[in-house]
Amino acid sequence: MSDLVSIRVLLVSPSEQQRDKLRRAAGVGVVPIDVTEAESCSAARKALAVNDFDLMFVDAELAEADRAEAIKAGRAARQPPFVIVVAPTRDGATAGGMVPDAIVPKPGGAPQAERLMDRAIRVRLPSRVLLVDDSSTTRGVVRKILAGSRFPMEISEAGDGFEALKQVATGIIDVVVVDYNMPGLTGVETVSEIRRQYPKVGAVMMTSMPIDDALSERARAAGAIAILKKPFFASDIDSALRRLYGLFAP
Repeated sequence: MSDLVSIRVLLVSPSEQQRDKLRRAAGVGVVPIDVTEAESCSAARKALAVNDFDLMFVDAELAEADRAEAIKAGRAARQPPFVIVVAPTRDGATAGGMVPDAIVPKPGGAPQAERLMDRAIRVRLPSRVLLVDDSSTTRGVVRKILAGSRFPMEISEAGDGFEALKQVATGIIDVVVVDYNMPGLTGVETVSEIRRQYPKVGAVMMTSMPIDDALSERARAAGAIAILKKPFFASDIDSALRRLYGLFAP
């Protein structure tokens, strides 16, 4: 998928049991994960001062002030990690005005912890994105927007739905971003066929038309996880990819 050799993860939790659960989950993944543990906010700051991390898990069991300081320390790091709060619910996961990049439910056991870790590392493994639009100008604009995402991407392009199907058939595409209005195969037809043949490929639809309930329903029925109104922002793509990878938006 990429030249990424390993992922560096910082676990910040006052609970040794919680750290142990996530550390064990990191050890069974297909991608090598280098784990550093911190039992407090001060320990997390020290770790961030001497090492760069790709992911930072912050346990909601930390006191609110400490949780806020931990997120702040992550934001201020030389190479800011993607900060994920591990919490029983989404309510109260933010702290002191500091908002994480995502929230995940606290795992109850080893299988849940392994699934959590598998979803979370996707934010640092480049998503292979196919951008499909019949306008080369629009593809250029959207490519720049995608480049601003918090999720790393390897972007390829297709000028129509038929070409998109050929590229997806190679098995090297994770997500397609498809224009709703295209000659030949429409966006809905393209997404429907991709999702029918390759259900593991995520799909995002985009349109310059006003988005109403009917349009949203057609996109959902085709299998799109989101439909975005042009012009959209990198944060909109981030929200769609969080949903695709099972991460909650803060």
